[in-house]
Amino acid sequence: MNDVSMALGGVAKKTHVRYWIVVMLFFVTALNYGSRATLSIAGAPMSKALGLDAVGMGYIFSAFSWAYVIGQIPGGWLLDRFGSKKVYFWSIFTWSLFTFLQGAVGGLSVAAAIATLFFLRFMVGLVEAPSFPGNSRIVAAWFPAQERGTAVSIFNSAQYFAIVMFVPVMGWLTTTIGWAAVFYFMGAVGIVFSVIWLKVIHAPKDHPGINQAELDFIEKGGALVDMDQKNVSNKAKAAFKWADIKQLLQSRMMMGAYLGQYCINALTYFFITWFPVYLIQAKHMSLLKAGVAASIPAICGFLGGVLGGIISDWLLRKGSTLTLARKLPIILGMLLSMSMIVCNYVDSQWLVVGVMAVSFFGKGIGALGWAVLADTAPKEISGLSGGLFNMFGNLSGIVTPIAIGYIIKSTGSFDGALVFVGVHALLAIVSFMFIVPDIKRLNLKRA
Repeated sequence: MNDVSMALGGVAKKTHVRYWIVVMLFFVTALNYGSRATLSIAGAPMSKALGLDAVGMGYIFSAFSWAYVIGQIPGGWLLDRFGSKKVYFWSIFTWSLFTFLQGAVGGLSVAAAIATLFFLRFMVGLVEAPSFPGNSRIVAAWFPAQERGTAVSIFNSAQYFAIVMFVPVMGWLTTTIGWAAVFYFMGAVGIVFSVIWLKVIHAPKDHPGINQAELDFIEKGGALVDMDQKNVSNKAKAAFKWADIKQLLQSRMMMGAYLGQYCINALTYFFITWFPVYLIQAKHMSLLKAGVAASIPAICGFLGGVLGGIISDWLLRKGSTLTLARKLPIILGMLLSMSMIVCNYVDSQWLVVGVMAVSFFGKGIGALGWAVLADTAPKEISGLSGGLFNMFGNLSGIVTPIAIGYIIKSTGSFDGALVFVGVHALLAIVSFMFIVPDIKRLNLKRA
């Protein structure tokens, strides 16, 4: 490790490498969600070309999440076994490759195109599985407790920034070139970024730019700086044990967090799957207008996401308990999110966009589930714990798109879909208020 600090009066001025680490997490998460959102933008012209109805599109939308859920426990174990940097690189590269290949399904017969599209979306979900557990591990390794909420909120808010960054571009590509261009574009961007990731990301003690002052600061604040050290036997450390999973499932704290994340993700998956379709079909916007309109709630979600982490860490620094500092923004944010139901009684397109902006601002504030996970996951199985957390959370990615598809088909309206999503926000409040007890790191019991 190189000491690049400057000495002022004999006291080393600490570097701020961890800020650049969270910038990388922000951009890789934006890319992650941009890749997931390709189908929601290309979906309308693609479904018309392939002859898919709402239920069929619901199943195609859910293909990602079936695999994403299946891959969580293996993905978390791989992170603990081989480290965040290497596993995450292969995740980015392969999900981008499978995204790129989706652009070629238009040249196939209808049946073959549907089967191939489902398979490719399934594979994107499978290889993206280590991404969020990887984010959580990196934050736990690089950030002290009093900065962790902000760091998590920054990378988590990238899901909204992805809409701002990529959806208008994807809408323009679909309109001017064709829906296949969306997949080629996102795939190529991801492949390039995977190379950048490999060059930039390091464990704290291996990073060439960090100095001892910053390392001491983050370690003293609770950062798990030894998590991916090269001289630590990861093979011994990360031996898979079903007993570890049993302890996680028997913890009221962890199960409450899992349920809460499931409910919060119902809002996320509505936004990245059916929301642009809702604007087009229910509110009669053009594809290009819907792409621009979707970016407004996305910006508000991004701002809310960053603000939620800042509020949480501010409360912690002011002497609040960790439990209050994490739970309060979640509860207030989910209350705001329930406002989306008001859209059932509003006709104006831009008033609908405004209500959705308030709703997703609240969702952003309340999206602190990963901060709770970083505070509670046992240090020996941080990746595995994150995988299990993400598995429960993303079961919502299977249920939500399909349930909304059936609601639309049976009622001919999106009204029931908005109620369905709003009720999940209420259940998230119940989970964090009454099921999750005091937030603290779970200690494994091992022989």
